[in-house]
Amino acid sequence: MPTTALDRLDQLLQTPAEARAGFLDLLGPADQAGPPTGITQRLMRTALLPRVYERYWRPALGRALKGPAGPSMAGEVRLATKLLDLKPGQTVLDVACGTGRFTRAFGAVVEKGGLAIGLDGARTMLAKAVAEGGPDTVAYLRADAVRLPLRESTVDAVCCFAALHMFAEPETALDSFARVLKPGGRIVLLTSARRGRQPVRLLESLGGIVSGQKMFDRGEIAASLRARGFTGITERYAGVTQIVAGRSARTVGGGG
Repeated sequence: MPTTALDRLDQLLQTPAEARAGFLDLLGPADQAGPPTGITQRLMRTALLPRVYERYWRPALGRALKGPAGPSMAGEVRLATKLLDLKPGQTVLDVACGTGRFTRAFGAVVEKGGLAIGLDGARTMLAKAVAEGGPDTVAYLRADAVRLPLRESTVDAVCCFAALHMFAEPETALDSFARVLKPGGRIVLLTSARRGRQPVRLLESLGGIVSGQKMFDRGEIAASLRARGFTGITERYAGVTQIVAGRSARTVGGGG
């Protein structure tokens, strides 16, 4: 019997997961993995937000944060795909995938033999992602995005857009992203980017506190990736956001 995308995903996990509603679940009855960080993260677990997330919420919020010069959501998908340099047959992990817009696009690129994994902690988001359908190369996983449950060196690419700033432990998440990437694997992140001059910096910091999102400094994420051995790092800024990409230079077993 041919293996499904869910079967192939299950083989990459450190521990077995329960299949439910079209995705694999490692969180069981827990509402989420880790402590809540603010109102934005709590909204992700509601029944209403997944219905409007992909068409209205995410594009509108992204435009407000990126400004008029930043890419649209469709532009983000194209840019992420280009920066990850995805090839047929590869395995790509979409962290905090929401309703699966990026995951579906990645699944189309990696084609038959490839695997696009959409990981999220919200049942409602994943239920909507499954309902949206997509290529048979796509599989969804409900799990901790900070401490990934995948085995070491199992994916060719990691994408995490509009989520790192909502994690309680973003540095731990970056460690985890680096661990699951194969040597030479690529990463692309979209997250917050606080500007340096007052009073704008203060206002952006206050906005982050109110929404429960961490405001990273410009250049901070690139520095964090370099500290983890990533090379070829690129940075793009728009409004209070940054898109940072790089390539893992680590060797199997964690060496540099």
